[in-house]
Amino acid sequence: MNKTKRVIALGFFDGVHTGHGALLQRVTQRARELDAIPTAFTFDRSPTAAITGQHVPLLSSVEDRVWLMRSCYHIQEVIVSSFDGMMRMDWQDFITEYLVRELGVVHVVAGHDFHFGYMGKGNPQRLREKCAQLGLGCDIIGRVEQDGITISSTYIRTLIAQGEMERANQFLGHPHTLTNRVAHGKKIGTTTLGFPTVNLLIPQGVIVPAYGVYATRVWFDGQCRCAVTNVGVRPTVEDNDGHVTVEGFILDFDGDLYGHEIRMEFYKYLRPEQKFVSMQALADEIRHNAQQTQDYFRQLT
Repeated sequence: MNKTKRVIALGFFDGVHTGHGALLQRVTQRARELDAIPTAFTFDRSPTAAITGQHVPLLSSVEDRVWLMRSCYHIQEVIVSSFDGMMRMDWQDFITEYLVRELGVVHVVAGHDFHFGYMGKGNPQRLREKCAQLGLGCDIIGRVEQDGITISSTYIRTLIAQGEMERANQFLGHPHTLTNRVAHGKKIGTTTLGFPTVNLLIPQGVIVPAYGVYATRVWFDGQCRCAVTNVGVRPTVEDNDGHVTVEGFILDFDGDLYGHEIRMEFYKYLRPEQKFVSMQALADEIRHNAQQTQDYFRQLT
């Protein structure tokens, strides 16, 4: 029997939106009351994609999901479990053997639509009843709405795919986030356009925002800088290989960040991606976008 006391939120938590936040806030509240560790349980891949075989783009990588739960909701431990392993476990064993015996859970928080265990036979009602039998606390959180719309990863996914980043962020409760190490680019930003750039690859399976230019913030080495970020295939650049790139033109910064881990936050869609008649025309437009970005963040403060 695990002697560590944990209060745990159960779910997938893709994007860690404000609906998820209702569960995570309840976890931290109960953890304070019970002198336990606020914990979240999540899967390594999308249960919906695993069960249906459909491609479901993720709002966040596992790493971003963990960071968001820790930073936004003060979750101390995030347990990332193999969905393939858990989907074969009997739902009662998941509670008694895994949550209680292995993790030392004393209180469980789940959403109204959470299913678990073999063939999804575990549901909120069974979870509540089993917890009562075992003397565990259990909170089931109902659907959370905003503007009359149920907050869901599916809805936010649609917004991001359409470039409606400001509305998506309202439902997320934080900026849409992409974290990765800076990859080598073609050096066009620095050598041709006069802007130092960071090139990020979108992790496999994570959603690609609508092609276009965004006002963003980038965090690296304890610093934060505004950036004009292009998502797309860079049609103006010769020899572009057609691969999707995320290229941030960092404002008020001079340096080489290759190999550094960057967290990029998307705030506002500025314009669609387009092909310019020359690199000079592209540089002029980026300067205009830089001014738009500076004005945008100035009015946020």
